[in-house]
Amino acid sequence: MTRTRLILLAAGGSLALLAGAFVFQALGYAPCKLCIWQRWPHGIAVAIGGLALVTSLPWLPWLGALAALATAGIGVFHSGVELRWWPGPDTCTASGDLAGSAEDLLNQIMAAPLVRCDEVAWMFAGLSMATWNAILSFTLAALWIAAARRT
Repeated sequence: MTRTRLILLAAGGSLALLAGAFVFQALGYAPCKLCIWQRWPHGIAVAIGGLALVTSLPWLPWLGALAALATAGIGVFHSGVELRWWPGPDTCTASGDLAGSAEDLLNQIMAAPLVRCDEVAWMFAGLSMATWNAILSFTLAALWIAAARRT
C-alpha cells in the first residue's frame, strides 16, 4: 500500500472516530472530561494527515503515530477508570466519601460533575466507547507507522 493511501486511512480513521463521537453526542450521550481529552489527538492527527498529503516531510507520519498513540493511551486510562482499576481525575469521578456534615455532603453534590468518567454510557460487544477508541487508535498508529516507513 502506498504512503498516501496509508495516510488517508490513518487520518480518515481519526476523522471517522471524531465524527462518531459527535454523532453520539448529538444523540444525547454527553461526553465526560476524558472523552473530550480523547478527541484532541484525533483532531491533531487529521491536521497532520492534511499536511502530510500536501508535503513530503518524512517526519509527519511519525507525528501522526504519536497523536494516535496519545489518544489510545487516554482511551486505555479512561477504560481503567470505567472498570475501577485506578482512580480518574477528581473533577469527573465519584469520590464516594460520605463522611462529614450535611453541608459537606450538599457541597459534594453541588460540585459533582454532570457526566462522570467512571460510568460507561454505551457499550458494544462488551466494550465501552473509551475501549473501542483505544483499540482503533492503536490500529491507526500502526497505519501511521507503516506510512512513515514508506519513502
